[in-house]
Amino acid sequence: MEVNIEKTLLMCKSFMKEVKIWGCLKQTGVSLRYMMEFGSNPTQKNLLISAQFLHKELPIRIARRAIELHSLPHGLSHMPPVLKVRHWYLDSFREIISFPEIKNMNDEKEFTELIKAIKVRHNNVVPTMALGVQQLKNVFEDPDEIDEFLDRFYMSRIGIRMLIGQHVELHNPNPPPNCVGYIHTNMPPVNVARNASEDARSMCYREYGSAAEVRIYGDPDFTFPYVPAHLHLMVFKLVKNSLRAVQERFMDSDEVAPPIRIIIADGIEDVTIKVSDEGGGIPRSGLPKIFTYLYSTAKNSSSVEHEPSDIGTMENVTMAGYGYGLPICRLYARYFGGDLQVISMEGYGTDAYLHLSRLGDSQEPLP
Repeated sequence: MEVNIEKTLLMCKSFMKEVKIWGCLKQTGVSLRYMMEFGSNPTQKNLLISAQFLHKELPIRIARRAIELHSLPHGLSHMPPVLKVRHWYLDSFREIISFPEIKNMNDEKEFTELIKAIKVRHNNVVPTMALGVQQLKNVFEDPDEIDEFLDRFYMSRIGIRMLIGQHVELHNPNPPPNCVGYIHTNMPPVNVARNASEDARSMCYREYGSAAEVRIYGDPDFTFPYVPAHLHLMVFKLVKNSLRAVQERFMDSDEVAPPIRIIIADGIEDVTIKVSDEGGGIPRSGLPKIFTYLYSTAKNSSSVEHEPSDIGTMENVTMAGYGYGLPICRLYARYFGGDLQVISMEGYGTDAYLHLSRLGDSQEPLP
């Protein structure tokens, strides 16, 4: 019995040593333009190259996050939800490095099935991590430390899911028109904003029984290359915030709730989407906190804000959560070289400016 325990401990030490070795290797970032150009011709040769790249790249990214999850401050690493997430990362790392060298299309097919399953395993990482952080909310003397970690962690997660999802989607025998994996080469932002707004309004109706009108201003014929699911998620979160603010401000009023306005402008470098509401705004003292993970403007923040279980779906999302909407939204914007800014006029309303790079040549910001 003692021999077995000793053997298990040695195997465990050896495994963690390997995690640390991989975690020290250099990550390789890719750009939207590269993903689009490479995936535009998904030949067997290209799919094989893509799988071989992921076989080397994913363990590096996953190992880095597993190491960081082990050394968080204030006992966060020992919280059951965080331990659960860390085990997911370690299991995924083990499965990928155990997979033999990818030499032919049979290997590629098996590897693709493996990373598909890994992506599903990590579906609930955001709400699970939120639970762990929330359980220690009052312990953090310096919330910036946790915010910086979560920014790195979630940005890495966006990248991992994008790389896996893009590779898997390139196998689609009947891709939608103008789509290269997850990327739409001629995406109309007006259409995406309309769909995201309708989803947010439906949720508002379910929660409050009514929802303010959303008006969209922009050229319906304008298109640019982007990931529609990313844009849908960002606009959905911003409109959802605006709908809630307007609803709570005008709930007991005889006045008709003013509409939320979405303005889409196409510049030379950026496509900018402004979501503007008259929901009363955010106090100036609260503005520095809106991109932290432990702050919510909601009056009732009793439920975890779930990220969609898979990119492009809107299940399990609540009107108000633990304040993850804006920081996660900003990370999605920054992933392809954009950004998110929020300007508030207390007593009147809030304007959120979503900047999206239309050049597509920005490298992934690798944490």
